[in-house]
Amino acid sequence: MSLPYKNPALAVEARVRDLLARMTIDEKIAQMHAFWLMLSEDGEHIVRSDEFTGSSDPQRLKTALGHGLGQITRPLGSRPVSPLSGVRALNKLQHFLCEETRLGIPVMAHEECLSGLMVQGGTLFPSALAFGATFNPELIEAVGRAIGEEARAVGCRQGLAPVLDVARDARWGRTEETFGEDPYLVGVLGAGYVRGLQGEKRDLLATLKHFAGHSLSEGGRNHAPVNLGWRELNDTFLLPFEMAVRLGNAGSVMPAYHDIDGEPCHSSHHLLTKVLREDWGFDGLIVADYIGISLLYKHHGVAADQAEAAALAYKAGLDVELPGDDCAAHLKEALERGLISMETIDAVVTRVITEKFRIGLFENPYAEEGVIRLRTPETLDLARKVAREAVVILKNDGILPLAKSKTVAVIGPTADDPLALLGDYSFPVHLIVSELSDSTDQIVTLRAGFEAVFGSDKVVYAKGCHILEKRQFGAPVFPGDVPDSAVLNLTSPVSTSFDLIPAAVAAAKRADVAVVCVGDLSGIFQTGTVGEGSDTDTLDLPGVQQALLEAIVETGTPVIVVLSSGRPYNLGGLEHRVAAYVMSFFGGEQGGHALVDVLTGAVEPSGRLSLSIPRSAGAAPYFYNHKFKSAGAPVARHFGSDFPFGHGLSYTSFAYENLSLGAPEVDLATGEIIARFTIRNTGTRKGTAVPQLYVRDVRASIVRPLKELKAFGRVTLEPDEDSQVTFHIPTDMLSFTGPHHRRIVEPGDVQIMVGPSSADLPLSATVRLNGPTRIIGGDWRMVSRTVIEPRGA
Repeated sequence: MSLPYKNPALAVEARVRDLLARMTIDEKIAQMHAFWLMLSEDGEHIVRSDEFTGSSDPQRLKTALGHGLGQITRPLGSRPVSPLSGVRALNKLQHFLCEETRLGIPVMAHEECLSGLMVQGGTLFPSALAFGATFNPELIEAVGRAIGEEARAVGCRQGLAPVLDVARDARWGRTEETFGEDPYLVGVLGAGYVRGLQGEKRDLLATLKHFAGHSLSEGGRNHAPVNLGWRELNDTFLLPFEMAVRLGNAGSVMPAYHDIDGEPCHSSHHLLTKVLREDWGFDGLIVADYIGISLLYKHHGVAADQAEAAALAYKAGLDVELPGDDCAAHLKEALERGLISMETIDAVVTRVITEKFRIGLFENPYAEEGVIRLRTPETLDLARKVAREAVVILKNDGILPLAKSKTVAVIGPTADDPLALLGDYSFPVHLIVSELSDSTDQIVTLRAGFEAVFGSDKVVYAKGCHILEKRQFGAPVFPGDVPDSAVLNLTSPVSTSFDLIPAAVAAAKRADVAVVCVGDLSGIFQTGTVGEGSDTDTLDLPGVQQALLEAIVETGTPVIVVLSSGRPYNLGGLEHRVAAYVMSFFGGEQGGHALVDVLTGAVEPSGRLSLSIPRSAGAAPYFYNHKFKSAGAPVARHFGSDFPFGHGLSYTSFAYENLSLGAPEVDLATGEIIARFTIRNTGTRKGTAVPQLYVRDVRASIVRPLKELKAFGRVTLEPDEDSQVTFHIPTDMLSFTGPHHRRIVEPGDVQIMVGPSSADLPLSATVRLNGPTRIIGGDWRMVSRTVIEPRGA
């Protein structure tokens, strides 16, 4: 007779109650952590052992697996393994857990999927920062859907993405992992990605990270403390997470490594339980960032040992320790010491097995070996489309679009390096830290993109300089935290060699135009110049790239600069001397094709900056939606941005005209602001405009930003064609955290500003909100609506 918990006809709650009542303490604890295993098709699995995860005794592993396992950490994504072999090995582990343990509870597999499923053979999409530059939520939802399909194909049931940190300090290496600097844009794109990845059934869990405020660390340094109050935390850094929970039904959340005002996120009951579960209604799993619980006793010093660290985290609301069981293994000791109760453990295990039942893991625990489909023609087309829409034309003196009759010198350290098109959480780049590698033959470099269109006889290539002469694990301390930094004498691995510049100068002189490709090499923990743990103290181009660029500009050959990077950089004043300046971020495996598509005009440029390019690192943290006094008094010379949030040029021109309001006064409790205007293509080419609406609270009970994005859209127009654009902004979206730390909407005047970027807003009007101050509670209207009505040519 089948046990009740194995009966799919019963309600999930009934199955959970039955299973929980049958579990021993060891079987319960087993569901509260993961193992990071190197899986084998023959079942001889071994624990990954390194300085990050520690090590585990093989015999203890065998005994532990007999009790079951909550999650398996990156079964295919930790090393180069063919998808078929990886799936077979995962199925072998699953078979043991389902058929040879007492209760047969299946394991949940998770993988990284920030810019594509991070396994061998997965589609290499552009970076998240490139996603942000598209200003296209529907496209990013399609990306999430494609990544989700690849994840399901290899047995992955939880993806560790998206990153919903709001970029604030470009020195921070993980800037490249974000969607940008505006919380509303991040929230809209993030919710779309979550919906796509999870699907309607939420049978694959998206993981929102890093909860919360990770991007405002001291000095932009990895893991560093975050110092901010509740209002800014709630209005800026928590907003995208709340949007992804409420609008995307996100299935998982990952706390951040840092502390906020002295409280580590991994032990914050306020964040993990009060805000996330009670206030927002989150019903999924909270999983630790790798070794995040261990840091409570190793670095933060708020716990004496593993047992106390585990108790703090699980009592705060955490569900699963990743990537192993460093602290969860001591939960029985924590029970004996009275640090945690059985009721708390049961509550955690209830949430874990509830999710396993809900996603159908008990009925469908195995991946199908015969239907693994990765990197299909459809996903490659999608990757190319995203990369195209992410290209931002920052400056153009008329040289673009580039005529195909030209002879082009393609110069620079990022021009022919496949890894220069990938972010830190792409499979080939992530392997570097483990001193492993994978094929990059499928990646279309910028040089290859030019040669495919112009022909190799019209493309002259010169590397010009190195960024890193050797890609290798180079962090002196892993994961980068030391007791006393004063005793360290760190040497930069960035190249200082000028040897290749003369050949590049010669190449430029032989060509009609020089495309100088500069930027970053992404890599975690100082294996790159940007990425997790690869922070910086300057926004100058890494290494001798500035000297290379100066030498090419001095040849007199017209120069197009292409910045492929994970953060914005300055060009030392050459921004004003080059013929064109283009930002392509990390374009993924189709990046070379996509860039040339845009530069030649085969595709009209439509990318917009999702973060400002500060004039100086001395102004960091810099962001467009700052407050009036942020610039200092008098205004600091290093403050501001020549290329602000929302900026991006087209090959045509647009006029913004005839702004009108649906009504000059709106009820603040139930109303919406309606703003109508016309966009007209005044140029000679078809083009795509990205209209943006910003608001400014003229007077409020607390200090408010100068402007905040509240609506945007994409409008494609033929020459002389115009469209009427109508933005509908619910009054709830004008809320903020008020004097009593509650979200409120206040009466008064709100300035409405419309235009092509945060710094170019030719249309403005004022609307008055009427009614008493309203406290926002529970679900609230978080998203504006855009209506586009073509009016003809």
